[in-house]
Amino acid sequence: MAAGGREIMLQLEDVSLSYPSRRKSFDHGAHHVLDRVSLQVFEGETLGIIGRNGVGKSTTLRLMAGILAPTSGTVWQRPGKSASLLTIGLGFRPDLSGRDNATLAAMLQGATARQARGFLEEIKEFSELGDSFEEPVKTYSSGMLARLGFTTALKTHVDILLIDEVLSVGDALFREKAEAAMKSRISGDQTVVFVSHMEGQVREVCDRAICLYEGAVLAEGDPAAVLDAYREIR
Repeated sequence: MAAGGREIMLQLEDVSLSYPSRRKSFDHGAHHVLDRVSLQVFEGETLGIIGRNGVGKSTTLRLMAGILAPTSGTVWQRPGKSASLLTIGLGFRPDLSGRDNATLAAMLQGATARQARGFLEEIKEFSELGDSFEEPVKTYSSGMLARLGFTTALKTHVDILLIDEVLSVGDALFREKAEAAMKSRISGDQTVVFVSHMEGQVREVCDRAICLYEGAVLAEGDPAAVLDAYREIR
């Protein structure tokens, strides 16, 4: 699939997602998270998704990653390409150390066991976890989990990187370093879908943006214009 000379890496077509609900306030006992959402992600671009809490941003990433299946519509991923969802603690085994979790995460993203072990010292250094890298992740704060997850995804290779709020967590100095590393990574051919509530990050990092509102796409296009639309509904 291609559009305007650019390869499509991911596509949602008329995707809806509903959950059963016992609350009578929802239509016919269902909570509608997404309603006929269509979007495309192109090779090498960074697409930002912004919107108020509860509009379906994280759900959209989980659909893209194949963790959730839509109630209706289709989610298409370019054959032969890998995608990884980077969110705080997703897939981490709490009783294992940061080192062991980083190894498993790298292997889940396609690295061999030998390659994964080769990434570990770089992951430890960049994440700034120090001796905690050898401790069980159940002892980690949310910021430490974010640093471990972000660094593992950054240092291993995945074709489509799906990022859920991770650069919004942690201390300011690490966020600054993480943003610089991400900008360096996406200046090449990395394809990224990036969810954040921080407008500055979306403006600085993203080539294109989408604003979700009440489960649908409210605005799409240049990040500055999409952020203007977002401010009007906040």
